[in-house]
Amino acid sequence: MDNNYIQKSFYEKTARNRIASIVDAGSFQEILKPGSIPVSPNLAALDMVGSFDDGVVIGSATIDGAPIAMIAQEGKFMGGAVGEIHGAKIVGTLLKAIEDKPKAVVFLVDSGGVRLHEANAGLITISEIMRAMLKVRDAGIPIITVIGGTNGAFGGMGICACLSTYIIMTEEGRLALSGPEVIETIKGVEEFDSKDRALVWRVTGGKTRYLLNQADFLVEDDIDDIKRGIIDAMAQPAITLDLAQLQQQQADLQQQYDKWFGQKDSIAIWQALNIEHPDAIAMLSAQDVRAIKQEL
Repeated sequence: MDNNYIQKSFYEKTARNRIASIVDAGSFQEILKPGSIPVSPNLAALDMVGSFDDGVVIGSATIDGAPIAMIAQEGKFMGGAVGEIHGAKIVGTLLKAIEDKPKAVVFLVDSGGVRLHEANAGLITISEIMRAMLKVRDAGIPIITVIGGTNGAFGGMGICACLSTYIIMTEEGRLALSGPEVIETIKGVEEFDSKDRALVWRVTGGKTRYLLNQADFLVEDDIDDIKRGIIDAMAQPAITLDLAQLQQQQADLQQQYDKWFGQKDSIAIWQALNIEHPDAIAMLSAQDVRAIKQEL
């Protein structure tokens, strides 16, 4: 694999390397540094090895000189799954942002959802994250979520991601409620083949989410491109939550459901959107797909 690609790839980096690559040099100040809190007692009770940061890194930094709160999930630890301590760190960062009033909260999501080993504690934590995200947005602070890691954003974290002000995705990023393996287990391989990587990315990946207006920015798997996306998102006007806006979003989603329900591959949807050569979308760059969307 090309070494320059590895250096520039968001997908290939750990949570700490992603932070260091995106924020201004030397600006990140970690909260609850390794060793300052105990590892998960719930995992210890199951004789499972915990992590010194429980799979999530939090703190403050600047991006292009603007102060931000930073949350980055470590997808390499238990698939970025949310447990009690993991979730408490996220909630604490969000609530602290209301007091500190940064330019934005930047959330690097890389998670398959709730940590099943912590079951109810993880589920409760997801609801607390959702509530905290809504409080942050109600305070006028945008939440910019980046999805481009090895695990995507599924389960409870898929729901949380959709509460963001802006979603930035790469083609490699995936966003959905149920993961491919879950769908296959429940409905069978004839419904969804989780081993068909091309299908998984076409259905849940960044290009489809962007073309269906379920992600706001589509970028390459490139640290510089992602950083530009975050800066562009921070420059957007503030979006306040109100009932009329939420009702319109729900109506749009219902319209998509009514139109596309039953389709098992995004190629058919792309074709119905009158996109020329829909079968070629998977091979196009993010810039090309952005140009196509402008014409829709």
